[in-house]
Amino acid sequence: MKVIVKVIALILVFSFNSCSENKGEKHQQKADIQKAQQTGIQKKIDAYVKVPLTADLSTLTIKQKKMLPLLIKAAQTMDALFWYEAYGDKEALLNGIKDTKTREFVNLNYGPWDRLDDNKPIIASFGVKPEGANYYPKDMTKTEFEKLALKGKDSLYTFIERNEKGKLVAVGFHQKFKEQLFKTSQYLMEAAQLAENRGFKNYLIARAKALQTDEYYNSDVLWMDMKTNHLDIVIGPIETYEDQLFGYKAAHEAYVLIKDMEWSKKLAHFVSFLPELQKNIPVSEKYKQEKPGTKSDLNAYDAIYYSGEANSGGKTIAINLPNDERVQLKKGTRRLQLKNVMKAKFDKILVPIAKELIDKSQQKYISFDAFFANTMFHEVAHGLGIKNTINGKGSVRKSLKNYASALEEGKADVLGLYMVMQLLDKGELKGDKKDYMTTFMASIFRSVRFGAADSHGIANMVRFNYFKEKGAFTRNANGTYVLHYDKIIQAMNDLSSLILTLQGDGDFEGVSKLVKEKGNIPLELQKDLDRLTAKNIPVDIIFEQGVRVLGL
Repeated sequence: MKVIVKVIALILVFSFNSCSENKGEKHQQKADIQKAQQTGIQKKIDAYVKVPLTADLSTLTIKQKKMLPLLIKAAQTMDALFWYEAYGDKEALLNGIKDTKTREFVNLNYGPWDRLDDNKPIIASFGVKPEGANYYPKDMTKTEFEKLALKGKDSLYTFIERNEKGKLVAVGFHQKFKEQLFKTSQYLMEAAQLAENRGFKNYLIARAKALQTDEYYNSDVLWMDMKTNHLDIVIGPIETYEDQLFGYKAAHEAYVLIKDMEWSKKLAHFVSFLPELQKNIPVSEKYKQEKPGTKSDLNAYDAIYYSGEANSGGKTIAINLPNDERVQLKKGTRRLQLKNVMKAKFDKILVPIAKELIDKSQQKYISFDAFFANTMFHEVAHGLGIKNTINGKGSVRKSLKNYASALEEGKADVLGLYMVMQLLDKGELKGDKKDYMTTFMASIFRSVRFGAADSHGIANMVRFNYFKEKGAFTRNANGTYVLHYDKIIQAMNDLSSLILTLQGDGDFEGVSKLVKEKGNIPLELQKDLDRLTAKNIPVDIIFEQGVRVLGL
């Protein structure tokens, strides 16, 4: 009896120890996986470098300084709206994430997908990001939408939802976000009471009303008419990058800006060259019949607040608005160069990239003046070319659907460089052409890192592969790139002609083919980009911003 008891006891001890060891191993494995995930998330967070958004406020009046907190409060309301457009219920998502670092990174991306890594899931269980973000029902097919006879279905300012009967309906932004937009409008109206500049005051009042009606034309026109205002705010549903299904739906965002009056004076005269440059762009006459507006503004600003779509993924360094083709043809556009953000990206990202990837003999041609000019004329070049197809297909934006933004960014890049070359020949710009072309090439490496989920990233990948085919550069054995300047000029002209033709024809299939063939990162280039990551060169920036950062 005692022997049996001892045997049983030994078996129990062995079993207990085995279970403990198995549980211990599983616990350790879980801990190791969690640690690896946290390390990976930390690396992704570290791919961004923090930059304080500050500016010289000494030139502002007392009332202007009182306006800034109100403008920032109005801008902050755009965050919640963009969260809903990009994902849905922000609080439910963040509250369900226990790991602090993962929650931080999800918040930075406005959802559980990594914007600078082709929208790959940050949390595996979320799977692929819906192409239509949260603008359309998840169970809606493209065919169902295209067959739908529904007023406002392709409006910039509607959600497509299913009603209680399962029927697709269009719901206006001003209806969906009624309470939030009322608050935004109140902040803008309060700011308007302090505005000393009549044009800015009128714009703020009109924009406050527009946010509550989704009728933006009048406020866009008033925004174009502002010439002497020191402060500015760009706010509302503007860009369509988030809608990758059709490219129809705009996303809410905001920028609060302080105008650099001295820099802006230097830039003002370049706009007068637009009609002449439009005549000379390298494409058949029928694709350049539209006349660009010459009332456009070209100004420099310091940005002091970003929110919503503007604050997600790769941060923009220049703005070209409004997007309404009616306003563009009547008034042109305003090009806003965000000087302080541009300088931060140049110093912290572009220069280190050039030192790693540009041939040593050509690194001397990297300059901030060239970076500023290339970026500036990228925005100006949005006004060149064509806005409406030549064959009755309607606007270029609607004809090219989800590829419209990427192709437009590609057009602005190559035509921007074209404008720089033309103005250098005319003596309107100073410097060596090699400065502008070398800095342009380094900028491709910078923007390619944004990935295929970003319109600017796609545009840069197409251009990189196209330029490579044309022999505009070659790769050295040590992984650096040497530029062939004459061939860059030819590649620039050829790609400009191709893009403008695709836009003018509204050739969706042609653009699809171009993106499919050239909108990808070759393995060799990816290895070079991986070197940048290994050397801890940031992919992009995130902001320390707000009233406290400004010292208000």
